[in-house]
Amino acid sequence: MPSTKPPKGTKDLLPTAARQRQAIVDVIERAYQAHGFEPLATPSIERLDALLGKYGDEGDQLIFRIMKRGANLARALGKDPINQGALADLGLRYDLTVPLARVAAEHQNELPKHFKRYQIQQVWRADRPAKGRFREFSQCDVDIVGCASLGADAEVLSAAATALRELGFKDAIFHTNHRDVLFGLIEAAGIDASLEGSTLVAVDKLDKIGWDGVTKELTERGLNDTQIAALRGMLETDGKQSNDAVLDRLERDLASSQRGAKGVAELRQLLALCAHSPAADYIHISPFLARGLSYYTGPIFEVKTPQLAGSIAAGGRYDRLVGMFLGRDVPAVGFSLGLERLEFVMDALGITPQVGPAVDVCVATFGDLGHATMLASKLRQAGLRVDLHAEDTRLGKQFKYAQQRGVSLVAFAGSNEAAEGNAVLKNLATGQQETLALDGLVEAIRAQLGQEQA
Repeated sequence: MPSTKPPKGTKDLLPTAARQRQAIVDVIERAYQAHGFEPLATPSIERLDALLGKYGDEGDQLIFRIMKRGANLARALGKDPINQGALADLGLRYDLTVPLARVAAEHQNELPKHFKRYQIQQVWRADRPAKGRFREFSQCDVDIVGCASLGADAEVLSAAATALRELGFKDAIFHTNHRDVLFGLIEAAGIDASLEGSTLVAVDKLDKIGWDGVTKELTERGLNDTQIAALRGMLETDGKQSNDAVLDRLERDLASSQRGAKGVAELRQLLALCAHSPAADYIHISPFLARGLSYYTGPIFEVKTPQLAGSIAAGGRYDRLVGMFLGRDVPAVGFSLGLERLEFVMDALGITPQVGPAVDVCVATFGDLGHATMLASKLRQAGLRVDLHAEDTRLGKQFKYAQQRGVSLVAFAGSNEAAEGNAVLKNLATGQQETLALDGLVEAIRAQLGQEQA
């Protein structure tokens, strides 16, 4: 027999958990919609050439590739030697940002110049599963395409901060940096421009492998001890300084770097723009934040909480990504909340939304399935959520079924009640039941539901 376990790095979501997840998504959607963002959906699969080259070498290795089909696959397999790269032409989407960039290029004449979209869908990464890390997971993205102003960065930060605040996150930290600050630090440390990319890849692992691990990797990538010491001296912070104090120090360290000074100035401007939004309570300037994805060009963000080693959200400005599809640069900025990460932390904090029964009342079949169907339809037409037990078994079994579903109200009608146009309403929690005319049944159900919810 085949295994019934889901593939490694994925999980089944049973009904209660699925409804709790939907409650979380509803909060996030309301926050995004309150900021004027519209929904977008894209295919789960993308052309492989659209995905490759957007995430850096390490990211490209994590893309789930889909093999060619039929005759095309046969031709690829028939070549000697077999070229593994020629076996696939599609891939599962790695994130929601590259698909957005593709959509912005494909539908440029149909979309507004400043396109504000949110997207909540699954993505896939061939990563090693770990605590709170899956191969299939959901992202809740919010992006603005076509706006170069840092006001757009402040807007996505505000939307994400609003969502986290409404979900009950109080100790989340929005680590914030700027790619130009990082490049300025590299320049000030005397590191050759050709090593910029590899240096950032190593620095991005600081929270995972610490300075000893980063130092070892930087050495392997060609940096000398003097360069590493200079870089570390500018990056290290005790985490207790105010944002202004950190920026003042960076301003001094990067006085000789035009690019670095520009990054510091933009971070100051971003802080000022966020001063009156919920993001002001979360933002923390972190010079060591690198964000490994190669498409970022300006401010970058990563949200962390004490309950999880990794991040629960991240984002940044990517002014050249859309241009990889369009042939000209288009400014863009976005933020992404990881749904599974949010669920993990909310569970640890005890703030996961509590959901009630999925239905209001169960209709039991008592000798006449046709009459039970009619009764269920009547109640549904009145706006109630109704579960019909379509099998005519003993009432006791049907009552037990209702209790298993967390439903306390059961309606049914025997031949006598049906002939008189009545129905019986039983409250399994109190054991009380009453015979009611059909016209009064809806009102009685709503009254008891109101008492339960009070």
